[in-house]
Amino acid sequence: MKILSGTAHRDLAERIAAKAGEKLCDVQISRFPDGEIFMKIVENVRGRDVYIIQPTSYPPNENLMELLIMIDAAKRASASRITAVLPFYGYARQDRKDQPRVPITAKLVANLLVAAGTSRLLTMDLHAQQIQGFFDIPVDHLSAAPVFVKYLREQKLKDLVVVAPDTGGMKLAAAYADMLDAGVAVVGKERKSAERVVATHLVGDVKGCNTVLVDDMTSTAGTLTAAAKLLEQAGAASIRAAVTHSLLNCQGVEKLNESPIVELVTTDSVPARCEIGNKVKVLSVAELLAEAIRRIHDNNSVTSLFRIT
Repeated sequence: MKILSGTAHRDLAERIAAKAGEKLCDVQISRFPDGEIFMKIVENVRGRDVYIIQPTSYPPNENLMELLIMIDAAKRASASRITAVLPFYGYARQDRKDQPRVPITAKLVANLLVAAGTSRLLTMDLHAQQIQGFFDIPVDHLSAAPVFVKYLREQKLKDLVVVAPDTGGMKLAAAYADMLDAGVAVVGKERKSAERVVATHLVGDVKGCNTVLVDDMTSTAGTLTAAAKLLEQAGAASIRAAVTHSLLNCQGVEKLNESPIVELVTTDSVPARCEIGNKVKVLSVAELLAEAIRRIHDNNSVTSLFRIT
């Protein structure tokens, strides 16, 4: 086994490698004066099972291109199998044609990964699960639920209600509610722009209850904070949020700090873009990803990684 890392989130890659009992493979990555990416795998990977860790988070275009170049380098170095490990799969929100003359960029990214030489994909909490079907190679789609559920159980929150911040997240909220033996509610929203969201109505009773908003990602915190204000008006005792991928920019952190959300629980799937403040609690998914890598390498099932104990 050889584990490689790009520059997108080397800290996470080092934690994953350590949990897997391996050292990161020596890789040289630099830029030409005009911005072109150059990379060289220093160690021999001929006939090896190669894992390349690179979330395609901010800046997505740079990180995606770097990943594709690393995959190509491994393929031309005669690696026996190349697994792209994307803790966060960028462009996943563009998974369908919802208006005329727009691309399906999530499918384009899938095509690029396969064309570059990817043998299989390991990722976590895709924005839309059907993106797995965009690939003609095996996809191992992990969930951060075991990490979140363990933490939330430790908080011993009484009268807990899991809330979907929009109708699209209802299935995810119901799954969390089942795991936490909690109630479920959903917020209806209207998106005015990429940064402005208005929560219009709430379905479910949250009065006097501790609530947890669950989602796969947030960048401006618009959806979460709009939903939180509605929950506050409905009499929720406390409001928390559990989001797998925190892509928060400085504007999003500011919104979060001004909102009634007392805590945002997230993972280290992507690096922080700015100072996150004391409302954000980061849980590591390094052990989960490392265990998945070990099982894929040994040709064992990854199903048990979804079990909540």
